Amino acid sequence: MAEPQVLGDPLGEGALGAAAATGPCLAGNRLNIDVYMDGCQRFFKLLETRREEVVQVEFLRLNCNENDITSTLSYIPLLKALKSLVLKGGHARDNVGACQRGLLTFLPQEFGHLCSLVHLDLSFNSFSVLPPCITGLASLTSLLVCHNSLQGLPEDFGRLTKLTFFSAMKNQIRGLPRGMGELAALQRLDLSENELDALPEEIGNLHSCTELDLSGNRLTGIPSSLGNLQSLQRLHLHSNLLVTVPASLARLPDLSRLDLQNNRLRAIPPEILSSPFVHLRGNPLGQPEVPLQPDDSSSEELRTLSLAASEDRFTVTPEGCKVSLTCGLQFCFPRGAVTSSVTVCFQKCSPDPRWVKLKHHDILLSQVLELQPHGIEFQEEVQLWMPYAFTQSLHEREVIIRTFSGQKWSDLRSKVEWKGKMRLVCCSVLHFSWFLVVSRLVVNECSVPKEGTLLFSTVNPNIKVTFPPGVTEEPRRVMLQVLPVSKEDLMEITGDSETVASPLLSLSQNSTADFLQPIRIQLPLPPGVTGLTLDRSRVHLLHGDWNAQNWNDITAQVVLEFTHLYVLFEVTHFSWYWLWYTTTKAYISGIAREVYRRLRVNQVNFIALQRKKDPEQVLLQCTPKHKVDPVLKKLHDRYRGPEPSDVVEMFEGEQFFAAFERGIDIDADRPDCIDGRISFSFYSHLKNVKEVYITSEVDRKNKAVKGQVSFYRGAVPENIPEEAAKKRKGPNSHWLATLPIKLPKLKPQGNELPAAKNGFSLPPLNLGSAETGYLTQSNLLGIAGRIGAEWQTIGLNLGFSYQQIQQIRYKNREDLSAQILDMLFSWAQQNQRTPDCIDRLISAVKESGRQDIADEIEAIISLGRQKYRESIQRVGLDQEGSAEDSAIAMM
Repeated sequence: MAEPQVLGDPLGEGALGAAAATGPCLAGNRLNIDVYMDGCQRFFKLLETRREEVVQVEFLRLNCNENDITSTLSYIPLLKALKSLVLKGGHARDNVGACQRGLLTFLPQEFGHLCSLVHLDLSFNSFSVLPPCITGLASLTSLLVCHNSLQGLPEDFGRLTKLTFFSAMKNQIRGLPRGMGELAALQRLDLSENELDALPEEIGNLHSCTELDLSGNRLTGIPSSLGNLQSLQRLHLHSNLLVTVPASLARLPDLSRLDLQNNRLRAIPPEILSSPFVHLRGNPLGQPEVPLQPDDSSSEELRTLSLAASEDRFTVTPEGCKVSLTCGLQFCFPRGAVTSSVTVCFQKCSPDPRWVKLKHHDILLSQVLELQPHGIEFQEEVQLWMPYAFTQSLHEREVIIRTFSGQKWSDLRSKVEWKGKMRLVCCSVLHFSWFLVVSRLVVNECSVPKEGTLLFSTVNPNIKVTFPPGVTEEPRRVMLQVLPVSKEDLMEITGDSETVASPLLSLSQNSTADFLQPIRIQLPLPPGVTGLTLDRSRVHLLHGDWNAQNWNDITAQVVLEFTHLYVLFEVTHFSWYWLWYTTTKAYISGIAREVYRRLRVNQVNFIALQRKKDPEQVLLQCTPKHKVDPVLKKLHDRYRGPEPSDVVEMFEGEQFFAAFERGIDIDADRPDCIDGRISFSFYSHLKNVKEVYITSEVDRKNKAVKGQVSFYRGAVPENIPEEAAKKRKGPNSHWLATLPIKLPKLKPQGNELPAAKNGFSLPPLNLGSAETGYLTQSNLLGIAGRIGAEWQTIGLNLGFSYQQIQQIRYKNREDLSAQILDMLFSWAQQNQRTPDCIDRLISAVKESGRQDIADEIEAIISLGRQKYRESIQRVGLDQEGSAEDSAIAMM
């Protein structure tokens, strides 16, 4: 009988021999055919042509995405010498690039006869139960069933007494058999990303286990028997629902990593907190549990109100309701929240720094929301959802709702939620007032009793504050905040690569008295510094006052204890603490003050653009440096103007103003305008943009007017010297930037405004009322001058029919100004007695893409209401004023 053709023998011309087709797959005792699209066919061919070699194979890999894989299974038990078997899916991908699971759902019972098998990988298949034959594989040491659909494990799973590694990650396992505790040889167990909600006590019998991964499950607790795993080195419990952990975990002698991140832990045993290998980020430590969700049984039956953009009020009855606004604002009034019908009014206001006081490192994420009535107290908590300016850059911070009581701002317990595609922050309130959304440094807080306690940061769990027994006579509330400072930021600011610093620690309390016992603080050493290599002469512990304006080096006043990773010291009062490692000694306090200031400022550019179709319309904007290019790209089609200003620095909430100079003035009566100067407040995550209309007293019939707009720091002063623009140097300079503005020469006009053309005349009228604010005939003429070719769209949005628009066009053909005036004034005359006519006009121009005109109308109305209120107060008719009303009057 002829010998089988050896690997690489030449074949006859035009022939394809079986050995050439299958030979490259078989290498000694290994058969790897999972990389071929027709691997199963190759396996059959090998069995047919080289059977004696195949049955001696010890390592076999097959592709379970092949249709022939099921028929191949019956032949695998013939390979009695098999030690490693890999039957994996995941070799094919779907349309979006995700791995497709294999076709295996069972294994023949004969697989249990593979007595030499030590390694079995069935990952990325479609098993819903573990095949019974597997527990008969007495020699098995490694079993992988990842990415299947297993719902559980068999009760006799403990028969695999030689098993050292088992991975069942990414399944749907809901519970474990007690037999798991019989796996005495098991060293690594991975049950991550399943649906486990409890563990059997027997899991504590896995005395050989060195690594246990239970992350991504639904565990609310873990058995104390885990403290018996004396060989355990790494325990992964992150991304569960844990509310408690046993203190016995801290006594495991070889444990080097305990990952408890992203759970629901509000308290931790002190033994665990003091361990350096514990990871606790993403837990609500020290925070009381706040039920923010209403009872589903009652909320499902509540009626739902959806308000239009023009509506600013709604009625709540004792039956309760859920309310949604087009801006994203949402309410839930439970049953019994009010005892009688109440009309709720709301409005959004621009934040005024004189009233909205931000703390250091706060970032404003919304406008001020006013909800009325102010005096009423609800019988049940009302839930409020507010949209905010979400950004990915706000790391290691938290988003909260802040409310104004009429005297001061206070933070509400808040929770961020997804509502459809919107990201909202939710809180519960018992009365209405003013609200806004703020991003702040994460606050960790706790109550300190006489017995003492331990507080640490969830941003950096290595920062810990220990309160010993007898530290206080009465319980007091303590707050902790951490500001991370990267080595790269520090080097950019100081220009010194040798200078590093720890995170900045802020401690505060609700008492003015110092503590009775010293408080022990643990800070991590700065990056790259260890207790074994540090030079103590380069270590500086700085203490800052409450405003962080003055930093004092207190290194010589405290005793610093160094470990390999941390520094520990004791204090008796709270403020800012900052650990530096630098060669600079003489100016360390001044450097720290400058670094702290730079950590608070934003780098911004000013933009001044004129609309291409109407150069008298100017857009002014203050934009963070990294947003300038996207903003200009968005405005390019409609605006033109000079390049943005040079970069300047501004604090969050800082006031500045724009002044038009050299023959240019503002052509509007605005509440934010004083003597031709527009006031602004900078908020890094809000749109610091205003559109104004400018004019000039210079005769533009013969030449253009070349003016400028300058930006100055601070509030609008009562008067500015004419030469202020020239005083741009020196430490007290308020000037920020100047950009050129040009009003072109006027084109000759054939006719003036068509006051009586074609029989059309402007009727004397006023829209609105004294209380809500008027739009006068003069205001409407100004608005008409801002409208261009989009007047037809505005008319349709105001309710004109297409035929009526065509009639106006024909009646005033070849005269755009007359068409606009005819449309606007005919609508105003028909609707002047309609209560919501101004709201309808604002909505129509917004829907037509002219937000700038809508803003101008709202500014006119706001100014009118303000003047009416002032006149009422002057004559003494305001009998319903309150402290809260006087506070908001500053806005």
